[in-house]
Amino acid sequence: MSRISPFLWFDSEAQQAVEFYVSLFENSSITNMTRYPDGKTFGVSFVLDGLECQAMNAGQGHPFTDAISLFTRADTQDEIDRLWDAFSADGGEAGPCGWVKDRWGLWWQIVPPVLGQLLSGPDSEGAGRAMQAMMAMSKIDIAALQAAYDG
Repeated sequence: MSRISPFLWFDSEAQQAVEFYVSLFENSSITNMTRYPDGKTFGVSFVLDGLECQAMNAGQGHPFTDAISLFTRADTQDEIDRLWDAFSADGGEAGPCGWVKDRWGLWWQIVPPVLGQLLSGPDSEGAGRAMQAMMAMSKIDIAALQAAYDG
């Protein structure tokens, strides 16, 4: 068990957000929930694909920004598409270069491992083309990245 875990401040929908997050990733669950005296959710402890996390409903005034995001490996285009569609739905927002904001304002990076391989590949010109292609994308397209690398 790590001594460090992400802590997410929500206005009032921590439980709903966490239930959504754990539904998207294997090896995820809600492990504890605390409540205010009126019965509303105060805090949620959860595991997200093996990563222990905390969430709290603490009121307005501290919105998420793109200064922090959850980097999320997606091995296939189908996985990228599934996560992208889920996070961008219901008020989410597409960002650049594989970033997407969910309906609660939390930013996620949906990134295939092949991106790092192409950007650090032995063909520096191909890596440059792959970088240019990625910079023009919103949702990452693995086939387009590979085609750019290959020239």
